[in-house]
Amino acid sequence: MSLQETLSIKIKQALLTRYNTAIDDIEFQSTRKDFTGDITVVIFPMLRFIKGNPVQIGTDIGNYLVDNVKEVKAFNVVKGFLNIEIIDAYYVHFFNEINANQQYGYINVKPNSKAIMVEYSSPNTNKPLHLGHIRNNLLGYSVAEILKASGKKVYKTQIINDRGIHICKSMLAWKRFGNGETPESAGLKGDKLVGNYYVKFDQEYKKEIGNLIQEGKSEEVAKKEAPILLEAQNMLLKWEAGDEETVNLWKTMNQWVYEGFDITYKNLGVDFDTLYYESNTYLLGKEFVAQGLRSGVFTKEDDGSVWCDLTQDGLDKKIVQRGDGTAVYMTQDIGTAIQRIKDYPDVGGMVYTVGNEQDYHFKVLFLILKKLGFEWAENLYHLSYGMVDLPSGKMKSREGTVVDADDLIEEMATTAGEISEELGKLEGYSDEEKQELYKTIGLGALKYYILKVDPKKRILFDPKESIDFQGNTGPFIQYTYARIQSIIRKADFDYSVVLTDIELHEKEKELLKQLQLFPEVIQNAAETHSPALIANYTYDLVKEFNSFYQNVSILGADYLNKKIFRVQLSKKVALTIKNAFKLLGIEVPERM
Repeated sequence: MSLQETLSIKIKQALLTRYNTAIDDIEFQSTRKDFTGDITVVIFPMLRFIKGNPVQIGTDIGNYLVDNVKEVKAFNVVKGFLNIEIIDAYYVHFFNEINANQQYGYINVKPNSKAIMVEYSSPNTNKPLHLGHIRNNLLGYSVAEILKASGKKVYKTQIINDRGIHICKSMLAWKRFGNGETPESAGLKGDKLVGNYYVKFDQEYKKEIGNLIQEGKSEEVAKKEAPILLEAQNMLLKWEAGDEETVNLWKTMNQWVYEGFDITYKNLGVDFDTLYYESNTYLLGKEFVAQGLRSGVFTKEDDGSVWCDLTQDGLDKKIVQRGDGTAVYMTQDIGTAIQRIKDYPDVGGMVYTVGNEQDYHFKVLFLILKKLGFEWAENLYHLSYGMVDLPSGKMKSREGTVVDADDLIEEMATTAGEISEELGKLEGYSDEEKQELYKTIGLGALKYYILKVDPKKRILFDPKESIDFQGNTGPFIQYTYARIQSIIRKADFDYSVVLTDIELHEKEKELLKQLQLFPEVIQNAAETHSPALIANYTYDLVKEFNSFYQNVSILGADYLNKKIFRVQLSKKVALTIKNAFKLLGIEVPERM
């Protein structure tokens, strides 16, 4: 039983004994820094049930707790707040219980529990990954790791959008202008080469629109009748019909992209348990469109298109298949969801990591799946996140103004190197060790800057600001971890002894209280799908450690037992930083 649970029981007993009143819930909060105490009971909500002065009620409860709870040392009452002081032995006992646990805060998966499938990345195969994909990947990967740590079985997956008109645009541009160019002949990653042709298509499309307007066509008509667009639409029909030449070109160019993606994923430090391809799942989606037509969930219009009328559910009519029989995004999303449950019957819910511009799409998707009769559709969650902007403005793939993920990762390492060299803390490092460290710092800065923000909020990403060695940044936290490792290396005594009789310094107690919060933070982060809770908890832990470090001598303490305990405590803080950062996909350097 936790201390809070014990206190809650005893406070209820006090109120029953003193005021003959039963109260269901007791409100606790952390004691403010300017008051003496470790945990605070809020008295004001009790005034709905008890008539009296809040200070007197708090005093009565405090006296009862001192007499009846061995962990309570003293108390004070400030207006409607009862601040309770806890004995040092309680915190020392807590520390000894968690000290040997290398996975403190993590919970093992319960046998036979339902799994959660987390989808992220899910790129189109017509362009390389960019800054927006980076936020998507980092969020999805981190949420998957946090869910695992909270005791859930998790599968990490993506749906690769490898078919559709956008793919045909790159294919057609390569066919027209590529002259047989390959990634090898161009000296480019395959995803970048294909992305160049997507940009090329848009350039030619705009030229043709301009020509048609000069010929007297309206802009609206010109956009629809541009020959290059009509040819791309025809290519899509040929692909769906299985035209051999079209399919072979599609396979070749997609393979170039996959090989490029794999390099980016490796550099970014994310992975997947299973992959799905829209070119496969859209067929299953079409099967269920046909089934939905038979059952009355969908209706067919005069032009042959198939729709789902959701107006009675407060939404609108949604197309699920075009009149020419080709699939839309909704078709493949229906098929993908169903296929995943077929492949993994133990999955009880899914998390879709997709930007907030698709909020409406997922409301519709989840509702359609419910109407098709799938019970598991009740457990689908859209992890909606805000866009990432740069100081230079919004990115557009087709215009070639995106920030390439590979370039950004490289730039972060370069910037980390420049700042590290300026600080002059790299004596004794080989060039290879320096480069590895720069990558760790740069990538850590990028990931932390993005993940510390609530997913729903839009981000203005400033690469240089993210690599500050002070403040709420990845490098600041990494540096604190490395500092602790330096302390441990300098400890020339046996610090493995279990100590029970220790008088705690105020800063030691504050650090222990911060450590106590870690398991609860993991659970809250899992429930809210928010890595920001883990990131900001870690920053608070680091701030608390640095305050401890500045106010308390660790290796220079007066007595050996104090040295031992402080080294043990420092080591536990470092491990908690490492485990918290692992949930964010961030590495920590042993030296820095």
